Amino acid sequence: MTRPDPSLILHPVRLRIVQAVAARPLTTAEVAASLPDVPQATLYRHMAKLADGGLLEVAAERRVRGATERTYRLATLKAAPLATGGSVDDRLEAFTRFAASLIGEFARYLHTPGADPEADGAGFRQVTLWLTDDEFQSFAEGFAHVLAPAMTHEPREDRSPVTLTTVLIPGELP
Repeated sequence: MTRPDPSLILHPVRLRIVQAVAARPLTTAEVAASLPDVPQATLYRHMAKLADGGLLEVAAERRVRGATERTYRLATLKAAPLATGGSVDDRLEAFTRFAASLIGEFARYLHTPGADPEADGAGFRQVTLWLTDDEFQSFAEGFAHVLAPAMTHEPREDRSPVTLTTVLIPGELP
């Protein structure tokens, strides 16, 4: 399997395929049915690129009238090499899988019956913080302090899971 190319998920058809497969594993025919405006040859080509690029994986195969029908799912997110100081390529591969996984999680949520982003408090935001090294250290410690109590909660009937995703990308200096 080749390393995922970040541009794989930037193509509109491939992004729609990722969103479709994110909700649940699908056969190519089921993906085609969910994207009726995409010509079949185009769909197959883009699904092959996603699979060859490591963002889709085969969840199951079965024989149908002499042909092999494959069911695809988003590729399993590997342990992030960022935590172990991987190479630039390792980090880019991990981030590409992370981004696809994040798209998948959000798509699954939106396709859940009864999902109401406003009422459920779902959302996303990107902000730029201008911080000195000391201010960043203080911010990171404060953020960890705020999260710590909630991270110790065990599942209970009255609790629902909430996924918090953070990405810190240092900006270029002006």
